[in-house]
Amino acid sequence: MEEKLMERLKRLPKVDLHLHLDGSVKPSAVQELAERQGKKLPITDGGDLTPWMQIDSGCTDLRHYLSKFDFVLPFLQTGDALEQVAFDTVQQADEQNCLYIEVRYAPLLHTVGGLELEEIINHVNNGLARGERTFGVLARSILICMRHDSYERNAAVIEAASRYYGNGVVAVDLAGDEAGFPPHLHRPLFNLAKRHELPITIHAGEAGGAQNVIEAIKELGANRIGHGIRIDGEQEAIELVRRTGTPLELCPVSNIQTKAAADWESYPIKSFLEQGIAVTVNTDNLTVSDTSITLEYAMLYERCGLSMEELGKLIRNGAAAAFLEQPLKARLIERVERLLEHEGL
Repeated sequence: MEEKLMERLKRLPKVDLHLHLDGSVKPSAVQELAERQGKKLPITDGGDLTPWMQIDSGCTDLRHYLSKFDFVLPFLQTGDALEQVAFDTVQQADEQNCLYIEVRYAPLLHTVGGLELEEIINHVNNGLARGERTFGVLARSILICMRHDSYERNAAVIEAASRYYGNGVVAVDLAGDEAGFPPHLHRPLFNLAKRHELPITIHAGEAGGAQNVIEAIKELGANRIGHGIRIDGEQEAIELVRRTGTPLELCPVSNIQTKAAADWESYPIKSFLEQGIAVTVNTDNLTVSDTSITLEYAMLYERCGLSMEELGKLIRNGAAAAFLEQPLKARLIERVERLLEHEGL
C-alpha cells in the first residue's frame, strides 16, 4: 500500500464506536502486568506473546476468535490493571488521529479478583479520563451484558450503568455467543435498560442471521447494531435498518477474520452506503485482530473500492452516531466536518 495514501488516511479525523477493552491490550502491557502481579507467562524473557493474543489466518469462526480473550482476562482483575489498559487504549487511538472512542467491556468478567461492579467502572473511567487529559482524545465507555449470564447478574450491570450514565458511561451492550443466545431471550433485561433511558447497542448479525438484527431493533430497542453485516441481501432487515436510521457498527477486518463476511470482494459496505444505511467503521479489537482504525479505512479503500469521499461519509456517520453527550457531540461533529473539509472531503 502506498506510503502517501497511508499518511493521508492517518491524518483523517476518525472515531471508533466499537472497541473492546480486553481485545485491545498490548502484549507489552500483559508482560508488565504479569511481572507486577507475579503471574507466569508461557514465554521466556523477551519472548513474543502475540500467538496467545492475536488471531491468525486459521480462525474458523467467532467462537475461535473469542478464545483469545481467555488469555488476557486473568491479568485484568485489579484496579491498577484496568486503569492502565484503559489509558493505553486512548493512547493507541491518539496514534491514529482518532478524535473520539467508545470503549466497551463486560464488568462481570473483571470480578474474579474481588472487585465490585462500581469499583471496576470507576477504574476504567479513571483510566479513560487520564488518557483524555493526556492525549486530547474524547473517551467514553459502554457496559456489556453477557449473553450467557443470568438476568440477575446482567440486571446489576444495567443498574450500575444507570448510576454512571453521563459520568463516563454512555450506553449498554449485549455480547457473547450470538448463535446460542439470540436477542429475544434478553427482552426483559433491555426493557430494564429502556426504563432507565439508557442508549442501547446490540451485537447482532455477526454470528447470527438478519433476524437477530430485526429482533435487536424491534424487541430490545437497539439504537445501534454491533456489526449487522449479515443483513446483506435480507430486504426486510435492510429496510428496517434504513427506515429507522439505525447505525451499523461495522468492523471490517474482524468481520473477515470471524467469517461473518466471506471475503473482501463481497464485503457489502459499498452496497450498504448506496442503500442509505448509516454505516460506521470501527476496529472491534486492536490486538486480537492486529488492526487500527487507519488500517480499517485503508482496507476499504484498497479492497472494497471505496473512494476518499465515501470514506469521508463513513467518518461523518461515525460522529453522528456517537453516544457522546451534548454539547460535546455537537463540537465533535463540527470538528470532524472542519478537518474533513481541510482534506478536501
